[in-house]
Order: sequence, then structure tokens, then C-alpha cells
Amino acid sequence: MPVQEGKYIYCIIKNRDFIDFGPCGIGERGDRVYTIPYRDISAVVSDAPIKRYSVARENLIPHERAIEEVMKSYTVLPVRFATIAGDEVRVKKILEKEYDRFIDLLKDMEGKKELGLKAVFKEEIVYRDILANYEGIRMQREKMEMVAHSANVHPKLIEIGRLVESALSEERTRYKEEILYTLEPLALKVKTSNSYYDLVIINAAFLIEEKRESEFDQKVRDITGKYDDKIKFKYVGTVPPFNFVNVVIHTGDL
Repeated sequence: MPVQEGKYIYCIIKNRDFIDFGPCGIGERGDRVYTIPYRDISAVVSDAPIKRYSVARENLIPHERAIEEVMKSYTVLPVRFATIAGDEVRVKKILEKEYDRFIDLLKDMEGKKELGLKAVFKEEIVYRDILANYEGIRMQREKMEMVAHSANVHPKLIEIGRLVESALSEERTRYKEEILYTLEPLALKVKTSNSYYDLVIINAAFLIEEKRESEFDQKVRDITGKYDDKIKFKYVGTVPPFNFVNVVIHTGDL
């Protein structure tokens, strides 16, 4: 039995015309990404099988790349991954039903963009600095080295590990606060993500006005230049604003 075809929805834009963004649709068929307009807004879609799309790189990357392609020319409202409507008529009904909400969100996001910054301690540097700057840890290590062959060495190792973990937490907090103190005043909104990796200082998304991007870039350069010897930075330029708007459409409600 053939799989039913539908319209995979990537994002919503302010536009009243048919636009073809090229063969960048999800899946491996090379489906074209195009607009379905309603009044002065459009859903950006591609033809796609109606099926369950796993949250995997081979699906997430085309989803994001299609939105990034649209972003080159338009303010976008990203739609939640794997949103599929049955046909063009259903897509237009969605746009009709949600018109006021989409218009308000588009106005709110106009002239804004998301930028990302991740900062991670260089492992060998941060532990060297902790030994140099935390006297209690240094003294405990020296005591342990004096009884390296003693039966009492294991409890000392546990104690040193606890002290290092506490010191690393202090260092993370100190640098995170300084980074946010520098960048947060330039952002409209900030969203930080939790990390279970001890060396991650911050992984944050910033929603900024486009007119302040160069100023924000300079502040990031200042921070990276100041701490490049001990921290690895990853600065991500314009990306779809997934952290600040991710439209949920219930396609079965129509």
C-alpha cells in the first residue's frame, strides 16, 4: 500500500506570492520547498510522505537548512519539527485559523535574529589553574603524594575530587556571570541550556535586534580574546530562532 503524501511545513513567513526555494526538502527525494500563500502570509512547505520522522540528524538537518534558506530573505516563524498537513487545502485552513497569531508573531520577530555562544574550559588549563589558585586543594594533593603508598590514599583521593569539583563549579559560575554581564545588555532575550559536562561554562542563545549585531559581535570578540588561553568558544551566527519561537500546529484539529 503506497504511503500517503502530505505537505511538510517548515515555517511561516510574511508573503503573498508563490516562491520556489529549490530542492531542499526533508528526505532524500529532492522535493522542492515552496510557499502556500493565504492573504499576506505563507506556509513554507514541501511534498513529503505522511509518516513518523525520527529526531535524527538526517531529518533535523534538512528541516533546519530549509528554514535557513528561507531566512536569507524573510523573517521566519519556525514550525515544530515533523509537522505535516494532509494537503494544500488543509494548509490554507491552518493559515486562515491562525492568521492573527502568525501576524502578531511575525511583527514581534521582525528585525531580530538568534545568535548562539558556547564556552567550554580547556581541560588541561582549568585543572592546572585550580591547583595553582586553590591552596586547600594544593595542600591536600601534597599530603596525598607524601603517603602515596599508604592505605589511607583512597579517602584522600575522594576528598581531593570533591574539592576540585567544588572549585570547578565556582570557576564555571564566575566566568558564566562575566559572559552574561557583558552580552545580556545587548540582547532582548537570553536562553541558556543545561549541560551535564563539567567543563561547559555556558551554552546560550541570544535574541538580538539586527541593528545591534555588529556591537554584539565585537563584545564576543572581546571575550574570546580575553580568555582564549583557557576557554574554547563556539560562536554561531544567524540561525532560525528556535529558542524563542517554535510554532506548534495541530494539523488534526481542522
